[in-house]
Amino acid sequence: MQLGFGYWGSKTLLSAVELGLFTALATGPHDAEALTQRLGLHPRGARDFFDALVALGMVQRDGTHYRNTPATDLYLDRAKPSYIGGTLEMSNARYYGCWGALTAALRTGRPQSDIAGAEDAFTALYRDPERLRSFLAAMTGRSMGTTIALAQQFPWRHYQTFVDIGTAQGGLPVHVALAHGHLAGGGFDLPAVGPIFEDYVRSFGLSQRVRFYPGDFFQDPLPAADVLIMGQILHNWNLEEKISLLTKAYEALSPGAP
Repeated sequence: MQLGFGYWGSKTLLSAVELGLFTALATGPHDAEALTQRLGLHPRGARDFFDALVALGMVQRDGTHYRNTPATDLYLDRAKPSYIGGTLEMSNARYYGCWGALTAALRTGRPQSDIAGAEDAFTALYRDPERLRSFLAAMTGRSMGTTIALAQQFPWRHYQTFVDIGTAQGGLPVHVALAHGHLAGGGFDLPAVGPIFEDYVRSFGLSQRVRFYPGDFFQDPLPAADVLIMGQILHNWNLEEKISLLTKAYEALSPGAP
């Protein structure tokens, strides 16, 4: 029964992220009436919605006031660089409906995604600016744990430049640059990503140290740097393509880099 009705809890969380509830609570505790008004909700189900989030461990309640947990305050407040909600936003907007069609997919063998029938999934995504923006934000959220660990644990003091290959929104270059003021770096991705990357980098005041490199990593040489990073990239391609990308990365490394 718990597994069969598990979507109740997941959709409650996904709707809370979509509504910006955790971002609203990051400014301070709210009672049910104030939170209902701030989020633009109908009062009929609002209090039950907030209490369901309490039961799920996503929100805490002190008397009549609701507040974030330490985890949701860190990871689900859109104003914080540690925000991972982009991947949950994409789950809500795209994946949730697709999984509702799982039975049809099993019976017919036909794709049921919102880009079913496209000649290539990435081509379809990169052609639609709004869908692309959502996808890139989701990649930032999906990689945030690894990004933070890499920024903290890798011996960056030995290097001066870096480039993130397949950078998406630019989450990794931003976190590395924020943590290490001596570094200059950037992100490499298809040209359509450029404006989204630049907006994200600008929001952290890093435009002078972090730049965008447009290109196709199968068609173009990779930018030269002391360190090249490939996150969530190689698993998409076959062995021959993996070797090609790694060879290009080796050729792009700065002479004498460790």
